[in-house]
Amino acid sequence: MAVGAEQGRTAENGRSNAPSRDASSSPCSSLKMFLGALSFAYFSKSLSGSYMKSTITQLERRFDIPSYLIGVIDGSFEIGNLLVIAFVSYFGAKLHRPKIIAMGCLLMSIGTFIIALPHFIIGRYEFETSVRWEINSTNSPSPCAKSSATIVAQGNVLSGVPNTKCEGESNMSMWIYVLLGNVLRGIGETPVQPLGISYIDDFASQENAALYVGCVQTISVVGPVFGYLLGSMCAKIYVDIGFVNMETIPIGPSDSRWVGAWWLGYIIAGVLTLLSAIPFWFLPRSLPIGQRGAAQCTPEQTTFIKGSPLLEHKYPADEPTGFLEMAKDFIPTLRILLGNPIYLIYLCVTIIQLNSLIGMVTYKPKYIEQHFGQSASKANFLMGVINIPAVALGMFSGGLCMKKLKLSLMGAARFAFGTSLIGYFLSLFFFAMSCENAKVAGVTLPYDGMDGLPFDKPSAFTACNSDCVCSGNDWDPVCGEDGITYVSPCLAGCTRSAGSGTNTVFSNCSCVGSAGNLTARTGQCLHREDCDRMFLYFLALSVITSFIISLGGTPGYMLLIRCIEPQLKSLALGFHALATRTLAGIPAPIYFGAIIDTTCLKWGQKRCGGIGACRIYNTAAYRTAYLGLTLSLRSVSFLVCIPGFLLLRQQVRKEQRNAVHRAMANGGAEMEALGKDETAVHDADRSQHTAEHHSTDRETRL
Repeated sequence: MAVGAEQGRTAENGRSNAPSRDASSSPCSSLKMFLGALSFAYFSKSLSGSYMKSTITQLERRFDIPSYLIGVIDGSFEIGNLLVIAFVSYFGAKLHRPKIIAMGCLLMSIGTFIIALPHFIIGRYEFETSVRWEINSTNSPSPCAKSSATIVAQGNVLSGVPNTKCEGESNMSMWIYVLLGNVLRGIGETPVQPLGISYIDDFASQENAALYVGCVQTISVVGPVFGYLLGSMCAKIYVDIGFVNMETIPIGPSDSRWVGAWWLGYIIAGVLTLLSAIPFWFLPRSLPIGQRGAAQCTPEQTTFIKGSPLLEHKYPADEPTGFLEMAKDFIPTLRILLGNPIYLIYLCVTIIQLNSLIGMVTYKPKYIEQHFGQSASKANFLMGVINIPAVALGMFSGGLCMKKLKLSLMGAARFAFGTSLIGYFLSLFFFAMSCENAKVAGVTLPYDGMDGLPFDKPSAFTACNSDCVCSGNDWDPVCGEDGITYVSPCLAGCTRSAGSGTNTVFSNCSCVGSAGNLTARTGQCLHREDCDRMFLYFLALSVITSFIISLGGTPGYMLLIRCIEPQLKSLALGFHALATRTLAGIPAPIYFGAIIDTTCLKWGQKRCGGIGACRIYNTAAYRTAYLGLTLSLRSVSFLVCIPGFLLLRQQVRKEQRNAVHRAMANGGAEMEALGKDETAVHDADRSQHTAEHHSTDRETRL
């Protein structure tokens, strides 16, 4: 009988038991393969993206460009996204999503290789120096030149003296290749997030979807760890390694003119991105959908997203659809999406917060370099091994908390808002973690070293170097024995030099010390009082705030997915990425960089004239501009959250009341149907009783 019952159930389901097991195991393995491939793609793209962030100071110095122009280059990635993301998100959801992701990874790798191309086209790097003559000469003429003719003969350029090397000079415009390659990277990255996340959410069970998305988001944060470590390694290697004698290079990694092997990391990142494209070519277009009834959905999901768990054809990816038919539906579908007020407010909040986040992350390594006097290599290393792992742990913990606590829509919103608010209050303590400006004679200090110098009236010339004919545009710092940095050995009044490379020592410096006969060594003075201890506090607080803020990352992202209809999921994710990249990813690095440029105290000079990269900043103004702008944007985002919470709570309550009314209406209809059935049975019994009574009467009469 058990065998017969099992056969009956098999016949009723319309399929045998063995095929059922195969159908259930195959989608699971394919989904895990897709999850692994998507994780590696996220790893590769986030590694190359973070490596771009780690090389901003290297690119500034190599191409002699200010920070705002670096912001344009960094924002060009988002411009590439902007060009195609809306169409890829909408049409890609109806096509073969894994293969579209594969093509995107291929484009990303090509763009990454193009970024590294200028290194192989332009000549060797020529850093700004006033002792260029020491490299190829055994003579040691006095750094304190007595005539302008001597300076020109030594290779220096006074203001107003034309430089013959400028004829045909076009190397500095090679940064355009970096911009174009980054645009191509942005185009290639477009399908990875909206199509990948929607694919997982479509074919994963409800209870596992949040965990899978959390895993992918965590991997995307692990990638920057290796990206910043790669940036740290390449920043230690000289840009022209293998083509110059390093013993003759008088600058080191801590010098503001040092340029590392920035091109090497882009080649490595391009290879990884190319490899990430391979698995997607072998994955299916769609997976069989397991049975997910209303019992697996929370009441809030059942009512808030109308009909979403009960739609049998929720994922129409396999249905053949013409291009023109899809194009006609695009505008009406977009109108429906933008008609969701909760989605719009969520969009505004994330745009404002991403402006703060992108600006902060883009210039954080530079902030560490300039404010705490750390090298670019050390700043990138610390970002990779301390800050980024805290973010990864926070995002994974957020996804785990959402699964364990089974957070509803309101629960996820409260969780994300609470973690962001706590992180905001902790970030206010960064203002107290300050370091003094570097002591640079004629820039931040007068030559007597006693009182501060007005930053708007720098004076590099004084009586102690009046006998020397020096260029005020050079930046070739030397560190005097008195612990003060001088802009150049000439402005320090040094008359003799000995040694080569980083071992160069200048003597008889008339401006160094009170006696005016002390020595100076090449390079900027690195030590500042109490700054190392303050830097440790900064790192500790940075780790704590990063972890707390990232806790709300996954719940906030799942809120975006759950507050829209399933049919609009890919379009909603794509439009969200489009809006955030357009209004946050593109402008944030530009205006952050422009504001940071206003705090520059000493600009480098290009060989052909014009302003190059900034050499030293006003530390206090830099801190106020960088932290103040970051926290001000977050304050505005909290104000926008208030109407969002009110609308979300109102909508949830409204749908819950409607659900109760529908349940009561359905219950009333069932009671009415039951009453009709009972009436019909009662009438039938009465008719039967009447018939029997008439039959008895007839029998009695007979």
